[in-house]
Amino acid sequence: MSPDSADHQPRGEVAYQKLLAAIQHGELKPGTRIREVEVAERFGISRTPVRDAIRRLESDGLLIHMPRHGAVIKELDHREVIELYEIREVLEGTAARYAARHASELEIAELEDLNELMLKNGQDPVKVAEANRLFHQALYRTANNRYLIDALNSLSNSMALLGGTTLQYDGRPESAYQEHKNIIDSIRSGNADQADTDARHHIRSAQRLRIKLLRE
Repeated sequence: MSPDSADHQPRGEVAYQKLLAAIQHGELKPGTRIREVEVAERFGISRTPVRDAIRRLESDGLLIHMPRHGAVIKELDHREVIELYEIREVLEGTAARYAARHASELEIAELEDLNELMLKNGQDPVKVAEANRLFHQALYRTANNRYLIDALNSLSNSMALLGGTTLQYDGRPESAYQEHKNIIDSIRSGNADQADTDARHHIRSAQRLRIKLLRE
């Protein structure tokens, strides 16, 4: 979110986006207690919009309310992580399939640009993760199905609970770049079946690294 766009948004939305970004980037980790006063001071926002943001994140399932502790960032168990990636594989495969049917050259060019940006920022965990997130959001839009986009965006919020990024592994930005490129090539050729297969392979690769990261 740019400073200019933040100036035109309700304070509750600003607080929500700041808290969500902090969770996505691993600045606030699962199990962390979220206190209104500390969040307000951290982001220079009054307590009322922070309270609204906390309630919204609880509704999203990212925060849970624990007796005597208040709001805490939810921690996912091993089974929940597996389930997240399983449903993500299905949804992203479908998104790539639809994109192969609908994508314009401009949309394909955007995917290519974001993929290059991800590779360029491979040495910066925050920047590479952000470029990767933008790539996948662009893929969702290219699918041109509002209900699928809503489902994927909701899933993306849940993925924020994983903390960190699998792109931090040596060589992963390069392999993810090639996997993205395969998806793009299949979309450009209009091969829906192959685009689906490529997207599913990409998510399974990320899942294997995520399980490894959890073990460590």
